[in-house]
Amino acid sequence: MRARYRDPEVTSLRLRSPTIDLQLAHRSVRAFLDAPVSDDQLTSIIAAAQSASTSSNLQAWSVIAVRDDARRSRLADLAGGQEFVRCAPLILVWLADIGRATRLAAGRRSVLGASDYLETTILGFVDATLAAQNAVVAAESLGLGATFVGAFRNHPDQIAAELALPDQVFATFGLAVGSPDPTESAGIKPRLPQSVVVHHETYDAKRDAGVDDYDGRLRSYNEEHSRTAGWIDAVLARLADRQSLKGRDELRRHLGGQGLPSR
Repeated sequence: MRARYRDPEVTSLRLRSPTIDLQLAHRSVRAFLDAPVSDDQLTSIIAAAQSASTSSNLQAWSVIAVRDDARRSRLADLAGGQEFVRCAPLILVWLADIGRATRLAAGRRSVLGASDYLETTILGFVDATLAAQNAVVAAESLGLGATFVGAFRNHPDQIAAELALPDQVFATFGLAVGSPDPTESAGIKPRLPQSVVVHHETYDAKRDAGVDDYDGRLRSYNEEHSRTAGWIDAVLARLADRQSLKGRDELRRHLGGQGLPSR
């Protein structure tokens, strides 16, 4: 709790469990040891992922496990040249998968009229995200580390070609998984205080007042790891204009090209 909030008034929880302790200790891992993720580890991680909630039990997601060095290198190039994607022993690419239901319908000569709508696209993204978060907790419980790779949406057409994605299947994000390198300069990154993010009964924009204190706490954390930005400047820069989206401003067009018009 001290690390997660860096708030001298928030140092402990009255209610704890091993699962909560594990989640509080989460950090993104971008440096990995040269050790593979075993098939048994992968099986356990995916079993945990499949235990996540899923809308109407549609299970509208799939995942591709990428271990091949050359393919990981090509994926890294498409994800902004991020070296940890190239070096992680396992990349899991989480897919919004509406195509499976469409293929089942075709085999039974049925029509899925709802598959073209935005709600169905969102459903696939949400299902994939819930599964992936379960996977991260499972991986960390096995002593592994992970970090999400949103940059797979920078070049979705090339990612789809690299992974031979069929119609109505879209790569939502990647997940780099491996044994953490203990020499990496990283820690538990502080989050916004609960007073900012938790509203009661109705939304209260006045809760934004707590953001300034948090900005200073995150800036202090970043300085410890040779970075300088606080939170506010980073948020404003990330959402400044369409260029800051790094190609993702064309996402609806890419979705349509992959058979998900999202009307």
